[in-house]
Amino acid sequence: MLCARATVFQRANRIIVKVGTSSLTYPTGELNLGQIERLVREMVDLANQGKQLVLVSSGAIGVGMGRLGLRRRPQTIPEKQAVAAVGQGLLMQIYEKFFAEYGRVAAQVLLTRGDVADRRRYLNARNAFLSLLDYRVIPIVNENDTVAVEEIKFGDNDNLSALVASLLNADLLVILTDIDGLFDSDPRLNPLARLVTRVEEITPGVESLAGGAGSERGTGGMFTKIQAAKIAVSSGVGMVIANNRERDVLRRVCQGEELGTFFVPRSDRLGSRKRWIAFNMTPAGSIVVDQGARRAIVNEGRSLLPTGVMGVKGDFEIGDAVCLEGPDHHEFGRGLANFSAREVEKIMGRKTREIEKILGHCDYDEVVHRDNLVCLG
Repeated sequence: MLCARATVFQRANRIIVKVGTSSLTYPTGELNLGQIERLVREMVDLANQGKQLVLVSSGAIGVGMGRLGLRRRPQTIPEKQAVAAVGQGLLMQIYEKFFAEYGRVAAQVLLTRGDVADRRRYLNARNAFLSLLDYRVIPIVNENDTVAVEEIKFGDNDNLSALVASLLNADLLVILTDIDGLFDSDPRLNPLARLVTRVEEITPGVESLAGGAGSERGTGGMFTKIQAAKIAVSSGVGMVIANNRERDVLRRVCQGEELGTFFVPRSDRLGSRKRWIAFNMTPAGSIVVDQGARRAIVNEGRSLLPTGVMGVKGDFEIGDAVCLEGPDHHEFGRGLANFSAREVEKIMGRKTREIEKILGHCDYDEVVHRDNLVCLG
């Protein structure tokens, strides 16, 4: 019997490839054209085999820094937006040139979190991607840094790539970076650090192996890649972190060779709507529940009733996404609120039959219905 890794890779048809800034540029900030050309050639070769490819590419700010002669990453939002505006056009120009040389059409797709937080826009984005893939086009995705502000940012392209993989029901996500994968300690500090080749479950211990941010030119480190892996595997997408400087890395990964770190996908992948709730909506607040309610939700798939609520954080409204926290204030789920924060504060700890008397109306019996609730972890 094939191992999970070989099975996932040999059957993978829709593949998302994410490449980081440090893999696209030299330390000077200038584009590494050799690396970009090799990446494009490998992607086109996979596409020629009948596979569907999507590229999530960092680098707009890094390339903009190089063109403007900046040595340090800009700090303010307007500066980042301006540098991204310079860099994004240059980056796409290079990609289009190389893809055209290998006979493929590329398309630019710029996203903000608002594009996937709204259910209708989420579905529109999905349909647009699928149409591009039907036309045998290779979409090149980046966050729309020119207009994005902190409130609507994905935060980094590792998470963006995982959200795109989830959106498209991809089979495989390959994150190419400047290190070999996840190690049991920092290989830059410990020469005896060992590569973790396979992760069956993302435990707190696995998360503790991640360090801080990456290079001066990028925003992501191993921590963001672990967060991306959580999204990917919960969506039933296998994920690999591998070194972009390995010879023929993408081809070898997709053939099932044991390069990098493989995160095993969950067999019980979340449905599309629950993935949207869990990963694409920004929570407007939190609801703290008692241990009995937490157990009923996690173990029995129950809804959250007022009697199990212990506290409220934030100022959410009806229909907003909220985090669900246990008595230890550790998040264990997310869902859509049937009541505002002010209303939940009034009815928490009370019986369902008391809701109408307290609020003057009772549109729902549940604070969060199980159909709109996702357990995380």
